[in-house]
Amino acid sequence: MTTHDDTIMIDAGTLASWMQDGHADLYDVREEPEYRAERISGSVPMPLSQFNPATIHMAADRNLVFHCKSGVRCGIAARILRTTGFTGTIHRLDGGILAWKAAGMKTEPDDGR
Repeated sequence: MTTHDDTIMIDAGTLASWMQDGHADLYDVREEPEYRAERISGSVPMPLSQFNPATIHMAADRNLVFHCKSGVRCGIAARILRTTGFTGTIHRLDGGILAWKAAGMKTEPDDGR
């Protein structure tokens, strides 16, 4: 894990472990068509173009994680959240969904929703 821009970058293995153990709230900040086409199971869609920090709900025993396609937009989302005065820990998936897939992790295809 590395720290960058007041956030902590995590790798796909760390996120997978947290997701499996129920210790992550994963927000996907890619746009709706990207989310519909392919997503990480358990992620919550929150397109950056409609990002609303007020809708981020944090449980004390869970890690807040943002992800996007390659890791850029999730940094913007983290900065936006910080401007609201949020002082908790924010994690970003280093390399986004591309790194997730490169690490051999599965994604869900469109299910018609």
